[in-house]
Amino acid sequence: MKTTFRHLTLTAVLGTAGLLASAGAFAQSIVVASTTSTEQSGLFSFLLPEFKKASGIDVKVVALGTGQAIDMARRGDADVLFVHDKVAEDKFVADGFAAKRQEVMYNDFVLIGPKADPVKTKGDDIVAALKKVAAANAEFISRGDKSGTHAAELRFWKMSEADANKGTGYKECGCGMGPALNIAASSGGYVLSDRGTWLNFKNRADLAVLVEGDKRLFNQYGVMLVSAAKHPQVKTAEGQKFVDWVTGPAGQAAIASYKIGGEQLFFPNAAK
Repeated sequence: MKTTFRHLTLTAVLGTAGLLASAGAFAQSIVVASTTSTEQSGLFSFLLPEFKKASGIDVKVVALGTGQAIDMARRGDADVLFVHDKVAEDKFVADGFAAKRQEVMYNDFVLIGPKADPVKTKGDDIVAALKKVAAANAEFISRGDKSGTHAAELRFWKMSEADANKGTGYKECGCGMGPALNIAASSGGYVLSDRGTWLNFKNRADLAVLVEGDKRLFNQYGVMLVSAAKHPQVKTAEGQKFVDWVTGPAGQAAIASYKIGGEQLFFPNAAK
């Protein structure tokens, strides 16, 4: 009986140790609140295995519009925030929800529309293009979701002085970048997109890039560790490892090497 008892006791101890080891492994994970553009461009699917290999840390990405991602981080439901609306990001830091914001990469926005371009938007002037869309009452699909792309779109409308009357073709979908592109593809409408999602978008139908190259279309991304002073449950050590990696040499090199059809989607600029 003693042998059996010892065997059972040893089995129980080993089982408990296994559970503790599993729990320890599970603890090595973080939540990153980010945008649909970083997710739908395929960037995270490319980056995260590299980060896991370097750190052993799993990353769960919750992809939302930037406004919703920031709200999630404000509630303490994420350890790291990775978005693209500098004004909103600076406010996040000013309100004490992060100690600092670090620039990590950039790409650009592009105006997408039907190849025939019935209202003649093609060129390198986003403001002039939107004026033409509004004047022609052409269909324009707005994300309408308080994302970084939506915020940029509204800035451009304001610059065009057509923000009060965007035309009868203006429609808000309240959706992510991929669904907005799908709607534009099925209806032959115009839509503002980040270039990364566009390059990874398969259902292009008759759509093409019509406006690009305007310096106002610059699209900067920032990364922030959520403050443990605001939310003690934040996994500070693991989250900081992710921030350090994505802004460090290995992460920046990985961002630069992500390409589709030989075209680079994002350009690292953390060092700058």
